Amino acid sequence: MTTLTNPPVDVDIPVDGISLAGHLRLPDPAAEAPLPAIVLTGPFTGVKEQVTGHYAEMLAARGFVTLAFDHRNFGSSGGLRRQHEDAAGKLADLGAATSFLANHDAVDADRIGCIGICMGGGYAIRHSAFDRRIKSLAVIAAAFNDPRSMRTGIGPEGYDQMMAEFAEVATREQATGNVEYINAVSDDPDVAAAMPGQEPFDYYGTDRSAALGWKNQMTRLSVRELLTVDLAVGADFIGPTPTLIVHGRTDDFCSPDAAQDAYDRVDGVKELMWLDTTNHIDLYDQAEFVDPAVERVAEWMAEYL
Repeated sequence: MTTLTNPPVDVDIPVDGISLAGHLRLPDPAAEAPLPAIVLTGPFTGVKEQVTGHYAEMLAARGFVTLAFDHRNFGSSGGLRRQHEDAAGKLADLGAATSFLANHDAVDADRIGCIGICMGGGYAIRHSAFDRRIKSLAVIAAAFNDPRSMRTGIGPEGYDQMMAEFAEVATREQATGNVEYINAVSDDPDVAAAMPGQEPFDYYGTDRSAALGWKNQMTRLSVRELLTVDLAVGADFIGPTPTLIVHGRTDDFCSPDAAQDAYDRVDGVKELMWLDTTNHIDLYDQAEFVDPAVERVAEWMAEYL
């Protein structure tokens, strides 16, 4: 394992007239450049000091240049509306972050990989499927969002009702100029949250995820983005790119069945690694599960980058 001697370097990544705040990590300065590099994207509301930063540090210590960054509207990055999930924008952010690495003196532009965790896993497979600069992909506890599956799970009538309610929110926001917000997490069933329930609160609502850039707030219309974006389609096009899927056998937030389905749809070099997790957020910060995931991801990236 390479020893990581440098702290993360603050970098700015321009995209669409805004600046994304990133943490670039370099392996031991004695390592001979150019080096393989990895761009990371993470959970729904996450910032670079949380899950992606944790994985980025561990992978930099294994010899990779890593880039964890705040997506637009979140953390230290620019963008409006604040705390708003912008699916198309997040894909553009990944393209800009990939370009940043490809242009960096320490990076071999022909050896760039992509890693996505949770919601970022869906964005990572969609981005990597259509950006051939990504030569290797790994997704961990990934959310393979698919509107068809969402409608089936909610029920057609319930799904249509939710779309009607979101349309009303959009109309009100345009009329008043006020963005409507809800909590990101809450363990109180009477408080509206984008990620309700005890499990997400156990991570984001406690010291486990403490980060200055994170806010317990999301736009109400962020939920519409989750329900309508098709990220799973990336599995149908990723084929030329070696793809590793790491997933927990127990996961109430990102379906193991969806992970299996995505794996089945990949046409090319692929691997599905199952871990005996107890819940979704085990793969955020619990060494029992994160360590073997990182080891396999590092081996995968070393083989294909």
